[in-house]
Amino acid sequence: MSATNTSSAGTPPGNREVEPSSLRQAIVGAGIGNTVEWYDFAIYGFLATYIAEKFFPSANGTAALLSTFAVFAVAFFMRPLGGFFFGPLGDRIGRKRVLAIVVVLMSLSTLGIGLVPSYDTIGVAAPVLLVILRCVQGFSAGGEYGSGACFLAEFAPTRHRGLVVAFLVWSVVIGFLLGSVTVTALEAMLSESAMDAYGWRIPFLIAGILGVVGLYIRLRLRDTPDFEALRETGEVAESPLREAMRTAWRPILQIGGLVIIHNVGFYVVFTYLPTYFTKTLGFTKTDAFISITVASVVALLLILPLAALSDRIGRKPLLMAGAIGFALLAYPLFLLLNAGSLAAAIGAHAGLAAIEAVFVSASLAAGAELFATRVRSTGYSIGYNVSVALFGGTAPYVATWLADRTGNDLAPAFYVIAAAAASLATVLTMRETAGRPLRSVDSRPHLPVALERGEPVVTDPAAGRM
Repeated sequence: MSATNTSSAGTPPGNREVEPSSLRQAIVGAGIGNTVEWYDFAIYGFLATYIAEKFFPSANGTAALLSTFAVFAVAFFMRPLGGFFFGPLGDRIGRKRVLAIVVVLMSLSTLGIGLVPSYDTIGVAAPVLLVILRCVQGFSAGGEYGSGACFLAEFAPTRHRGLVVAFLVWSVVIGFLLGSVTVTALEAMLSESAMDAYGWRIPFLIAGILGVVGLYIRLRLRDTPDFEALRETGEVAESPLREAMRTAWRPILQIGGLVIIHNVGFYVVFTYLPTYFTKTLGFTKTDAFISITVASVVALLLILPLAALSDRIGRKPLLMAGAIGFALLAYPLFLLLNAGSLAAAIGAHAGLAAIEAVFVSASLAAGAELFATRVRSTGYSIGYNVSVALFGGTAPYVATWLADRTGNDLAPAFYVIAAAAASLATVLTMRETAGRPLRSVDSRPHLPVALERGEPVVTDPAAGRM
């Protein structure tokens, strides 16, 4: 950018000092939405049998459960639509406003699931309303992750950007753990009849409270210094979607490939394996809960220190270590899962969670660092959400299908290996971005601005190539 925007003389635009209190508020504000999203994700999965009975009554319990999971999957295919809508919106009106909008949509739709009457009360309207609410959840989730990652990346000091952005994925694990603990605690405290009558609704109602807290926090945020600088200099993109497709197609493809193993690994570790424990390995639900809790704690303990390490040694070493770790160790760890020992299975589960932590500790920051500020929210949201719809939300189903078709309980490991190979190939095409000011992306040849104004484009060799 040519114009300056300073809090003090000589401070470049988008590089103004952020007070520690503002940074902490930004971290909490960005993280609360992901906590609510993944809290909902966890409770929907854990309460699937109750939802199946209430909304899809059937003589065939399996058919009802499949209908419940089909509705669950609908939300994932709404995420790209949310990304295409909220990503460009964030580049036009600001990250803060989008974050406020999506937390309202997400919490209201989750609360709505807890309030919708059952099929016995309102008939076919019950599953129809459930589908609509899940669509709203997925649509809003499509604006949550990309907006949150860009918001934190633009608030963070350059030397600590990896650590700050990693709080977003850390909040995801917190939300999942909070959801699983809430459901397990309710099942322990309430009788089966009480859970069936009203207890299953309580976790969804709690989400409404979390949403109010999240909205309060997000309304008190200010927008990022980078976006404020664009707005003050009149360089906010008029058509960020068109601009991103024209000038940022390569980083969009890169982030899509980068997060394949990010998503496949995450959904296998945190959603597929608890079911694998009970259905395939024959362990109890309590055993599965213990294992997912251990895996979650391992991830929580590792993500932030590893993210801080990525600020010191770079994103690519950790991204490559995570992808190679999955490629080499997924099969041995699935063998260990099937060893017949609960301790061995929990250890293998924790091992997979540790590898996932290595990769995700650097992937979000690396993705945000690919894009210029004008199209960062658009490019990130589109690339990430298309990838999560294709590879993340489908991972548990693909893993189950592979095991069933091949008759091999180790088959899901091969899917993880393939995903790791795809992401590793993508990482090899990326340049190192740790330690570079985000404005260095903006300072490369500003093709969209030049084209719109009819100005010649002058290449700066020092800026490097995309």
